[in-house]
Amino acid sequence: MTPTPVGMRCPECANQRTRVVRNPTGMPGGTGLMKVMPATLILIAINVIVYLVEVGKGSGGLTKDIGIEVLYNTGALWGPAVHELHQWWRIVTSGFVHVSIFHIGFNMLLLYFMGRLLEPAIGWLRFTFLYFACLVAGSFVALWFSPDTVSAGASGAIFGVLGATFVIARGRQMEQIAGQIGFLIIFNLIFTFSEGGISVGAHVGGLVAGVLCGLLIVAGEQGRYGRGLDRNQRLAVELTAMAILGVISFILALAVA
Repeated sequence: MTPTPVGMRCPECANQRTRVVRNPTGMPGGTGLMKVMPATLILIAINVIVYLVEVGKGSGGLTKDIGIEVLYNTGALWGPAVHELHQWWRIVTSGFVHVSIFHIGFNMLLLYFMGRLLEPAIGWLRFTFLYFACLVAGSFVALWFSPDTVSAGASGAIFGVLGATFVIARGRQMEQIAGQIGFLIIFNLIFTFSEGGISVGAHVGGLVAGVLCGLLIVAGEQGRYGRGLDRNQRLAVELTAMAILGVISFILALAVA
């Protein structure tokens, strides 16, 4: 990969000096990583805080797995709770609940590296919409595949980030990055299908949603929404489409729970 302070760039461009424009988006100023990848860092912080809450609720979390009861009480996904108790919020909150220190550690490490690569390349707003659309899509397919299983974790959304990064890298003709991300996706899919206790539905659903979101962004960059659209209009189209994907996934999740 060739991550830079401004996201994914081809190897030739990465060796060039880039003129720095101070605060070009009008966003509040900041320093360091918080300025480069604010959404990623905030998402990681939320996940860590929720995990600390889980640890505080039970005896697990540091040396052994969090218990099912604590996972459920913290917001894990479970079809009967969504369907019979109308706890629809679990479709979202389950993406911030983790089973063990290894579970959250691996997910947050991958989110950090992928967020560092993708968020600066597409902007924090696109990244946030993409992340939550993939999270909800992962919950939908997880409920579809196994509604009676208690499931939790950010991996569905992270698979979505992987899928989107692959598509966007291909769209920007960054074949080396796309190849590396493709290998990472295949490796994680093999692990998903070969290991027990992993929500296959969440991973597959998040990945498919990420690919769709990536295609939306690439289509906008290639002018397929109309040559007359300016950058803000194109952004509005992309965000609306990703929001619709998330809403449809949410409705379908309620239907299959």
